[in-house]
Amino acid sequence: MAFLSFVGRVLFVSVFILAAWQEFNEFGVDGGPSAKALRPKFNVFSKHVSSQTGLKLPPVEIRHLVAVTIALKGVGSLLFIFGSSLGAYLLALHQALATPILYDFYNYDADKREYTQLFVKFQNRKQVEGGRGKHPSERRTMLDLCAQPNEHLEALVLCRVRIAL
Repeated sequence: MAFLSFVGRVLFVSVFILAAWQEFNEFGVDGGPSAKALRPKFNVFSKHVSSQTGLKLPPVEIRHLVAVTIALKGVGSLLFIFGSSLGAYLLALHQALATPILYDFYNYDADKREYTQLFVKFQNRKQVEGGRGKHPSERRTMLDLCAQPNEHLEALVLCRVRIAL
């Protein structure tokens, strides 16, 4: 059973590891294509946050943001493979920070095609971060599942596969 748990953890984090490896190889001087794709979304996100809360986000170098995401994915994945709950928390932190920036459906009108596509992707990703139960005590989050990989291995792998599809 321990070997099966290890294999499941490796399969689960394979998406994170492969993404971190690809971003690392493409990083370059300017942060690579990830930084170019993230820059406009982050600018819109920071404007949205400042308009809604009145707080101005400090200026952030996008290549540093990409480097942090690579580190979170890489270190979190390696720790998670070896059964550390800290790795699960790092991966969950990455998901929680990246989701509202990458899936900015709130910037589109509800009747636009882009809104529907981004909203569906956002909902799929949200299902991994926090499951829905009938009662609040039944709700399971990705953190809960990742903290106990031996008990919930099948659910973790199925959630990650569903998001990848």
